[in-house]
Amino acid sequence: MAYSFRSGAGSALEFSTSELTGALGDSVTVLPLLVALAATTSVSLPHVLVGFGVFQIVWGLYYGLPLSVEPMKALIGLAIVGTLTYAELAAAGLLAGGILLAVGKLGLVGRLQRVVGEPVIRGVQFAVALLLLEAAVDLSAGNLPVAIGGLAVVGLLAMVGYRQASVLVVLGLGALAAVATTGLPTPQVPALAVFPAGGPTLSSAALEGTVAQLGMTVGNAAIATALLCGDLYDREISPDTLSTSMGVTCLAAIPLGGVPMCHGSGGLAGKYAFGARTGGANVLLGVGYLALALVATGALLAAFPLAVLGVLLVVVSLELARAAFEPVSGRRSLAFVLGVGAVGLFVNVGVAFVLGAVLFWALARAE
Repeated sequence: MAYSFRSGAGSALEFSTSELTGALGDSVTVLPLLVALAATTSVSLPHVLVGFGVFQIVWGLYYGLPLSVEPMKALIGLAIVGTLTYAELAAAGLLAGGILLAVGKLGLVGRLQRVVGEPVIRGVQFAVALLLLEAAVDLSAGNLPVAIGGLAVVGLLAMVGYRQASVLVVLGLGALAAVATTGLPTPQVPALAVFPAGGPTLSSAALEGTVAQLGMTVGNAAIATALLCGDLYDREISPDTLSTSMGVTCLAAIPLGGVPMCHGSGGLAGKYAFGARTGGANVLLGVGYLALALVATGALLAAFPLAVLGVLLVVVSLELARAAFEPVSGRRSLAFVLGVGAVGLFVNVGVAFVLGAVLFWALARAE
């Protein structure tokens, strides 16, 4: 059974089984990253979930499409592995939000993409994937039997055709283990406060992370997502409009305890693949995030088995690496992705991004 309404964009909103399954397609990589972030930093998971819930609903209604709302993976990944503190993450997110809002309003997104070069952006994606994989190994090493069991579940579900759902199943098993330890939490509304987990701190690490993230965001969350809106939904949405909405999201959510968020072609494609065709999927997913925020207590999070978290990060890192290499063609582009990824892993993601962008620009000028 489906119910239909009209959105602010003039498109119908449907609430059906296919919209619900499509909504779950966008949560496959979001929830593991949020749980990992909350387990490794001082971030308040309930406040983060509220931010995701609110802006899933806002942009679903505004665009009338199942537009994705995802964590900024470069910044979140750097925070998970300890390169950024939460305070630095908040500062980087605010800075990125301000820049995205400005360049979106000025119509500069397309120009930025041409200067940076897609192979460099893909290299940053690969670097973050490698860092997440490194963190996954460290977490899994603490309880190898649990980690092996989790990987077995993922492998079995993938073999029978439920690869995407496997992450949610493992996350659910970890949540059940935590509930068995702590008991069912009492629902609690997150307190309304400004920077509930601490104020932002601007540092060289925050600046480097911002630069690296903006490269990914411009290419994937703005330009690639705009193209995909046309390919999948026959809707013309400019990358500058998407950049503006991402800027608004970060600037509004982070002071209230949220984290840097963006749109993304992967999340949009995931929603479409699982059946979402309208912004109703966003409304359903937003309500789900808000419900989770009521029970995401600190005790429950502390009881979540870290080895299971390692399994989730393995899956996320492999998916991010796949997305980095899938559109790459040609030896030069492949060399950029591998080189930027290696420098990001062994030196610094920000340094890798800057060196890659300069080299890409120099080679383009020489041709």
